[in-house]
Amino acid sequence: MALFLSRFDNKVDRKGRVSVPASFRADLTSDAFAGAIAYPTPGNSGALEACDIDRMRQLAEGIDSFNPFSDEFGDLATAILTKSHRLPFDGEGRIILPQSLLEHAGITDMATFAGRGATFQIWAPAAYEAYEADATGRAPEQAAKFEFRRRDQMEAGE
Repeated sequence: MALFLSRFDNKVDRKGRVSVPASFRADLTSDAFAGAIAYPTPGNSGALEACDIDRMRQLAEGIDSFNPFSDEFGDLATAILTKSHRLPFDGEGRIILPQSLLEHAGITDMATFAGRGATFQIWAPAAYEAYEADATGRAPEQAAKFEFRRRDQMEAGE
């Protein structure tokens, strides 16, 4: 399972190419697909959500658990699956961010990669700075609610 950690700021060229951090690339290469899947983060107009192909399959399976004729299915399929882009690595470990994703995130000449465990986000650096400050301020309250569960407890249904 992928584990994306840390923050990296990388240059974006005029064609939308950006180097994916080396530690992220290691978790984004599989027999099925070498690259990232990215889409606009639902409910967050300033970020792109990104993950490996296995995580995207998990998301698709979760969406498929809804009634295929329900609003929930339609809304999530549209917001996530329809707006997702497969972004294969080039020979130098770069991806090309499509114009629609660049515009959504307000990314121009720099992109911030922010690890979030099984996923990572891609932001315009100034937007990420503001988000990070807000999130860090809320974190103590959230930490007080956090209940750590070990994997063996989750598998046992505890």
